Amino acid sequence: MILFPAIDLKDGKCVRLARGRADDATIYSDNPADQAAQFVAAGCAWLHIVDLDGAFGGRSVNSDPVSEILSQVDVPVQLGGGIRDIKVIEHWLRSGVSRVVLGTAAVQDPDFVKAAARSFPGQLAVGIDVHDGFAATHGWVKTSQITAVDLARRFEDCAIGAIIFTDIERDGMKTGVNIESTCNLAESVDIPVIASGGISSRSDLSELSSFSDRLAGVIVGRALYDGSITITDALASLAGDRNGS
Repeated sequence: MILFPAIDLKDGKCVRLARGRADDATIYSDNPADQAAQFVAAGCAWLHIVDLDGAFGGRSVNSDPVSEILSQVDVPVQLGGGIRDIKVIEHWLRSGVSRVVLGTAAVQDPDFVKAAARSFPGQLAVGIDVHDGFAATHGWVKTSQITAVDLARRFEDCAIGAIIFTDIERDGMKTGVNIESTCNLAESVDIPVIASGGISSRSDLSELSSFSDRLAGVIVGRALYDGSITITDALASLAGDRNGS
């Protein structure tokens, strides 16, 4: 399984939100590019970046810090937040992003996402962020009437590279990932699924690693920033080493 350290950008800074609330942000770094370089130096093979201002506003906002990160690291980067048209997708893929994450667009305009995925096979991911069982949009502010499984099934057979599943109620709270719902989704579609939201300890990662036949990776944020988990221990746990878990 791949470890994706989360770099969430708000006002040009690296932050973490609690349950996706913009008014409950903790700043962890004023220099996101430096933070990204630290993750890579510690052994991370991918980075997960979210433009939070873009997610709330519907357009890319933190382009400068994203571009700085891309110039500083040599690992694949997946980027989401406010990306809702083909020109922005093309811009970021040309700029060095390996995978663009579409969330709101997947709910509101699935035909657009399918067409974009076929144009850029394997380079798009669908972010499915769930609140009370239903997919949320616009930076988690609005809730749709479609379930995670039904939404994911819309994108079978259109070359989507991954689905990123987040339980909003757990995100940033360190209460443990929603393994049941995540694995249920992974068993319902053929698209690789990445778990997100709530990781609090090495034991959480060890438990997830036992489902490596169904899950492609996991995104970890706050637990890395506050030291609850080190990169070294996280990578070992996902590789199946339970020592110390």
